[in-house]
Amino acid sequence: MVGFKEFMRRGLVLFQFIIVLVFQTLVFVYIWYENFARTIPNPFWNYGNYLLFLIYAVLLYIAIKMYGGNRLGFVRTSDIIYTNSIAIILVNAIIFAQVSLIARYFVNGGPFIMMTSIQILFIITWSFISKTLYTHYFPPRKMLMIVGNPNSIDLKFKMDYRTNSFDIAETVYLSEGIDFVLKKTDEYKEIIISDVSSGERNRILKYCYRRSKRVFMTPKISDIIIRGSQNIHLFDTPLLLANNRGLRFEERLIKRFVDIIGSSVGILILSPLFLIVAILIKLTDNGPILYTQKRLTINGKQFDIYKFRSMRVDSEKDHIARLAMKDDERITPVGKWLRRLHIDELPQLLNIFIGDMSIVGPRPERPDIAAEYEKYIPEFAYRLKVKAGLSGYAQVYGQYNTTPYDKLKLDLFYIENYSIWKDFNIILLTIKIMFQNEKSEGVDASQITAMQSQKDLWD
Repeated sequence: MVGFKEFMRRGLVLFQFIIVLVFQTLVFVYIWYENFARTIPNPFWNYGNYLLFLIYAVLLYIAIKMYGGNRLGFVRTSDIIYTNSIAIILVNAIIFAQVSLIARYFVNGGPFIMMTSIQILFIITWSFISKTLYTHYFPPRKMLMIVGNPNSIDLKFKMDYRTNSFDIAETVYLSEGIDFVLKKTDEYKEIIISDVSSGERNRILKYCYRRSKRVFMTPKISDIIIRGSQNIHLFDTPLLLANNRGLRFEERLIKRFVDIIGSSVGILILSPLFLIVAILIKLTDNGPILYTQKRLTINGKQFDIYKFRSMRVDSEKDHIARLAMKDDERITPVGKWLRRLHIDELPQLLNIFIGDMSIVGPRPERPDIAAEYEKYIPEFAYRLKVKAGLSGYAQVYGQYNTTPYDKLKLDLFYIENYSIWKDFNIILLTIKIMFQNEKSEGVDASQITAMQSQKDLWD
């Protein structure tokens, strides 16, 4: 019966996704025939039309999947609306360029704006309908959380904010005894393992595997390294090979080529925006336009990072390195918008062109803040196996105030599973987060670095 219910749940998610894909494509078909089919030469009869419709559907499918717009039941309705809207806008912009190339002139953008508006309105309506249906027929299952460290409650707080997806009915601590914990798992179909030592976690995992229970778990740093290892065989013995060297030579070569091309094009295209921002900063307080600061990149090398100045000139007159806080009074009026839209980071295209940074990689930390983190997390230096980046895995999946330990694990996921396609994926995901305010939200006013909220975990 459980298998049938899971089959029905997946069926509903697939049905919701198909409805979105079919409706959005049909809207494009209508706009095409009403506005462009008769005015653009059609040497291939209807085959060219059909191919264009197929391209549109495939691009939309890829964009929605990439942005997670089909994760019904796992994310908030607002997230589904936002991610689908970003996917639609991106695909429509690509198709507008394609149609203009076919016509050999810039076609009228009005029909595309109307099409996008209709599609987003449908997404808003359909997202609420499908979410209501999903929640009605598939309410969140009651889950058991197993916690190793009593201070490690950060994950529970996060999941408590998603009560429509996760229902943590009971929390047990490993200190109550492994036999008691195993017996408790018999009462639940879904288990969460958080901050449990490897040996005991493996015992719990095997116990749940034998009973076909669904298990979520927070990974250890060693888990991430193992996950990125290569499968090889010595005769009939399976082996895992962990190179532990960062990127291979050919990967670094291709990555550098992409960095040079990407930063050059970015600087060229964004130069008018750079001029506007420079004028606004000067008009605000007549201070310097750019702000430089020592940061760390590959192998611990220090370099001067470039940013548009978003804070007052005397923001660190006490010479104490600190992250920006929520509602930080040091941020200028123009700086608030620069930070919210991440425009203040764009001068780092110069750092990328020079070779200090890459387009994608772990965000560079200040030496003194990194040293503070390494007192409690010596492995934090593992992030320096690759060049620092303008955007990274921890930025698209984390937040500005993500704890250093979680940031380290996210960056190691990127390093250990690197591919050039992952870089392109992160670049496109960066577009998604640019307008999400929580991604640039500062630390609490009581904190200097993001570590202070987690010090107790290592003290």
